[in-house]
Amino acid sequence: MSRRLGLFDTVALGLGSMIGAGIFVALAPAAAAAGTGMLVGLAVAAVVAVCNAMSSARLAARYPRSGGTYVYGRERLSPFWGHTAGWSFIVGKTASCAAMALTVGYYVWPAYANAVAVGAVVALTAVGYAGIQRSATLTRIIVALVLALLATVVVVILGSGRADASRLALGGDVDAYGVLQAAGLLFFAFAGYARIATLGEEVRDPARTIPRAVGLALALALLVYAVVAVAVVAQLGSARLGSAAAPLSEAVRAAGFPALTPVVGVGAAIAALGALLALLLGVSRTTLAMARDRYLPHTLAAVHPRHGTPHHAELAVGAVVAVVAALVDVRSAIGFSSFGVLLYYAIANASAWTLTTSVSARVVPAIGLIGCLTLAFTLPPVSVAAGAAVVLAGMIAYTTSGVHRHGV
Repeated sequence: MSRRLGLFDTVALGLGSMIGAGIFVALAPAAAAAGTGMLVGLAVAAVVAVCNAMSSARLAARYPRSGGTYVYGRERLSPFWGHTAGWSFIVGKTASCAAMALTVGYYVWPAYANAVAVGAVVALTAVGYAGIQRSATLTRIIVALVLALLATVVVVILGSGRADASRLALGGDVDAYGVLQAAGLLFFAFAGYARIATLGEEVRDPARTIPRAVGLALALALLVYAVVAVAVVAQLGSARLGSAAAPLSEAVRAAGFPALTPVVGVGAAIAALGALLALLLGVSRTTLAMARDRYLPHTLAAVHPRHGTPHHAELAVGAVVAVVAALVDVRSAIGFSSFGVLLYYAIANASAWTLTTSVSARVVPAIGLIGCLTLAFTLPPVSVAAGAAVVLAGMIAYTTSGVHRHGV
């Protein structure tokens, strides 16, 4: 595929995946799980995300090809683990795409949320089909609008005089399991930097650009999330936040500015559209990589002769996401997505471990690996059971398909 993306576009695509609907929806279930320990959960999720990002950046510089950890797992561990990573990514991020599409529906037209979600998927699939540069341009615009909105929310809350710093203190409701569960749910909002690695074939000078883009995108996302989360908790407190259907809208209303609630709703829809666009790009590129190796139908490996995009994969992914968006709810999708993506990053860290024999250089992937597995298996039990069943099905399909026995 054509290498058309520079550093700025690559950072924008990463931010578009992270500064998306996650910040608008993930804070509430995390607060419900951890209570006053929600901010500790955010810090734990951030540490795991940083380790994952550092491991992914090192691997992407070594293997600048589409597919992300699907490629790294194959090259550094074995085809089995590469396939497991790719399968985990596709199923986890398909759920993420559905969650983003449904967020658009809930904010734009709640009575017909599923129909709006399907329409959003169709429209953004068409944008991705037309070319990566158009997708990057649209993502830049969306990121700028969402950052402006989040800045407005923070200023309104902190300037209202109603925020109370005492609400940030840890209370007696904090326990380790709740904090870890919150961290796993909040990881949903951090995982967008994987999009950068999956676009390896479309980035100029990938060995230099990808590590820099991953670091910059994650640093900016961490800063934004920390500021917004502190402001919202100080305004609402963890109990009220945990029961809020739309946390940022509730925080603005509590700050005495109910007229801004529709603006926040529009911003959430725009943010979700940006995240959905970047997610569709990432899932289709991993689908392309697996189709090239015939783990998925080989027709999905086709690249459009004019647009330079994996158009068959994009259409197939768009169709699957549209069906899922018509059937699921957003909160269950978050837990399922987090499980699949945490396993994906666990394999990324295991792959990065093999890049060196230096004990000091292995500290980061070791922390990332342990962190990912811990957070994955402390998610809500329903999410763990559903995610484990689907990942196991992928493993069984690989071992019984016979494709791997022919050296593919």
